[in-house]
Amino acid sequence: MWFRRDLRLHDNAALYYALRSGLPVVPVFIFDQNILDKLPKPCDKRVQFIHAALEQMQTQLTAMGSTLDVRYGTPLQVWQQLLLSYNVQQVFTNHDYEPYALERDGALAQLFKQQGVEFDTRKDQVIFEKSEVVKDDGSPYTVFTPYSRKWRAALKPQTFNAFPTEKYAGAFYKQTPRPLPTLGLIGFGAVEDPGFPPQQVADALIEHYDAQRNFPGVNGTSRLGVHLRFGTVSIRQVARMAAPLSDTFLSELIWRDFYHMILHHFPQVGQGKAFKPAYDQIEWRNNEQEFEAWCQGKTGYPIVDAGMRQLNATGFMHNRVRMITASFLIKHLLIDWRWGEAYFAEKLLDFDLAANNGGWQWAASSGCDAAPYFRVFNPTLQMQKFDPELAYVRYWVPEYDSLQYQKPIVNHEMARARVLKVYKEALG
Repeated sequence: MWFRRDLRLHDNAALYYALRSGLPVVPVFIFDQNILDKLPKPCDKRVQFIHAALEQMQTQLTAMGSTLDVRYGTPLQVWQQLLLSYNVQQVFTNHDYEPYALERDGALAQLFKQQGVEFDTRKDQVIFEKSEVVKDDGSPYTVFTPYSRKWRAALKPQTFNAFPTEKYAGAFYKQTPRPLPTLGLIGFGAVEDPGFPPQQVADALIEHYDAQRNFPGVNGTSRLGVHLRFGTVSIRQVARMAAPLSDTFLSELIWRDFYHMILHHFPQVGQGKAFKPAYDQIEWRNNEQEFEAWCQGKTGYPIVDAGMRQLNATGFMHNRVRMITASFLIKHLLIDWRWGEAYFAEKLLDFDLAANNGGWQWAASSGCDAAPYFRVFNPTLQMQKFDPELAYVRYWVPEYDSLQYQKPIVNHEMARARVLKVYKEALG
């Protein structure tokens, strides 16, 4: 069983089918050098999060007389070693939809075929995938609302059922526990207090999610993003919890499926292309000093600065503020959305290519079902509406209201007029 972004032993689709196969199951994880080499050194909280999740799994497996086999290298090299280490008949894993993952799995499918090993992959990280929710003529939806209606109509009583892996836990291959490679061994250090959000979410939070979710100064979001990203919680478990309590919360999970479906049908969006090709004609200013001011949270717009400082300090940013900061970079500074997308990809603990790209292209108006290009958030009004007590702003921008605070790097009215002109010229 090859674990990737499904770091849990409970309610795991591929693990369930592996354990039921009738063969002893060796749990494997690979610290993928192709991915790790691109991450910021010496510390990346996501690598630390993965390592902590593996330690938790290792504790559970050791109690069952089994062990994780965790290796470091490129997947192709590691699998060549694993095929020599064990008499492998089948490899089970869960689907991944990103461009690199598809390329990786394609190469490994070839290797397994040459070695006579069956490669069995399952759906696990979304509720509906690929072409499971499409229009009546089989074509993919590109607008969320009709997709959402069809998604809900496709639900069956068993859709959110858990895969009962515990029933078959006796099938894990019995061997002496193998030590996990340390963070240092794979080229990373650890942050003393990484501040990972808890795995559990209270019913009350989901119930009040609709009323609280837009206010960054309130603890009103689930913070489950990183757990869904790395699969330390099951999407079925979260959806099962949300369905009776909050339609708004369930709708956020449907957006997640929607963006994964878009990435599957329109893979170009994962390769730096605008979903609407005409938007690739926009002439960006791409001022590097202004980009740096945005990155550092020194734009002179308090809600933007608070969001960027929260991101830099914690690896998390409130969802409403993600929209505000993205809109500011694109519409106020006329900086290519891909610059912002890449910065979020580097910093966000819950970075997920499909959702991150979907969010950035929504803000840039270049995506499917995006905000129209003439919609330009006014950061001051957004702050007054969603942080009226300034609790969020004052926490992250303590010098707000003082002479030390940065003057605005751009005038809102001028920036709005400028972006409308540039977009209009590009789109004819």
